[in-house]
Amino acid sequence: MTTPVPIVLAGARGHGNWHLQNIRRLQDKGLVRLAGICELTPLTEEELDGFAGDGRLPEQSADFGALLDSTGAAIAVICTPIHTHTDLALTAADKGVHLLLEKPPAPSYDEFRRMADGVAAAGVVCQIGFQSLGSGAVPAIRELVAQGAIGEVTGIGAAGAWARAEKYYRRAAWAGRRTLDGVDVVDGALTNPLAHAVATALALDGSTRAEDITAIETELLRANDIESDDTSCVRVTTAAGGRVTVAATLCAERPDEPYVLVHGTSGRITFWYKQDRVLIQRSGRGPEEIEYSRTDLLENLVEHFEGRTDLLVTPDSTGAFMRVVEAIRQAPDPVALTEDDWYRVPDENRRVVRGIDALVTAAAETLSLYSELGASWALPNEVSTR
Repeated sequence: MTTPVPIVLAGARGHGNWHLQNIRRLQDKGLVRLAGICELTPLTEEELDGFAGDGRLPEQSADFGALLDSTGAAIAVICTPIHTHTDLALTAADKGVHLLLEKPPAPSYDEFRRMADGVAAAGVVCQIGFQSLGSGAVPAIRELVAQGAIGEVTGIGAAGAWARAEKYYRRAAWAGRRTLDGVDVVDGALTNPLAHAVATALALDGSTRAEDITAIETELLRANDIESDDTSCVRVTTAAGGRVTVAATLCAERPDEPYVLVHGTSGRITFWYKQDRVLIQRSGRGPEEIEYSRTDLLENLVEHFEGRTDLLVTPDSTGAFMRVVEAIRQAPDPVALTEDDWYRVPDENRRVVRGIDALVTAAAETLSLYSELGASWALPNEVSTR
C-alpha cells in the first residue's frame, strides 16, 4: 500500500464537479487524498459529501498558492476559466507541484508556450486533460492503420453535433467570449466543448506536435448572440501531407455522439471517442465493432508521479491542437448567421442552424469545409503556420 497522494483541486463547480467526483473515486481506492479546494466561494458540506471519511474535510481557500503551501499538495488539478490556466499552472510549478490541467491548456499559442516552458523549467510534469486520449482505442487504431488494415490513409474527418441552450453562454462571464477585459479567452465550439474532436483526430493522424502542422483553414460562425463561434469547421494540412477536417456545432437539430473517421483506400475506421467504441469497415470482411477500456488521466498522473508508468498527454503532445486554437484566435470574428439561417426550439430555449447536422456529417465524410458543401453563409480563411 502506498500513502495517498495529496491533491488540491482548483475549480470544483461546473465541469470541476466531474473532477471532484473523480478524485472522490480515487480517494475511495486509497490512491489520493483531497487536501484542498480552491474556489472563490467555499463548497458546502453537502457539496463535499463523502470526503470526510477520516473526519476531516479538505481545506478551502481562494488563494491557490497559499493553499498549495498549507496542504503540502503533490498534485494540483486545474479546472478554472481558460484564461487563468497559465498563471495557475506556473504558480503550482514554482512550488514543485505536478499538474493535471484541463483542456484547452491555454487561449493562445504564446500562453501555451509560456506554460509548457515554465513547467519544464520547474521540473514538474503536466498532464493535459484530453480524456479521450486515455482511451485504449487510440493506440489500437494507430496500430490497425500501421498494419494497413484500411489501406493507405487518405484523410481524417471528425464530426460533433451538440446542442447548448442559450443559458450555457450565461453561466460565466467568459463563456462564449473571444476576449474578456482585453485578455484572450477563445471559448469556441472547437476550442472548448468539442476540443476533444480536434485533439483526437490529430492524434489518430500522428500529428500531435506544433511542428507537425503546416496550414489551417477555418470557418467560424455563430447563431447565438455571443462573441465566439458555436458552429465551425477547420481543415488542417500536416507536414506529412495529411488532411484533417473537423466540423462542429452547438446548434444541432438532433444532437448525437461525436466521432472521428479515418478514411482509407480499402476501408475506414469510426471512433466514437466519448464511448471508446470503434467500428472497423474494410474490403472483403464484415464490419467489426470493438469497445476499449480507458485510462483515467489523473490516475495515470498519480502512477507516473510514483514512477510506475509514462504520462499519456504531455504539453508537447498537444502543440498541434494549440496551433488550431491559435488559428481560430487569429481568424476574423465569427460570421453572425441571419434569422433565416437558424430557428429557436422554445421548449429547450436553444438555437438550431438549419441543415447543420447534414453539413457536419458531410464535412467528416468528404473532408470538405462548409463553404465547399454549398453553405452560403460560410466564408473560408486560411492561416499558414510557416
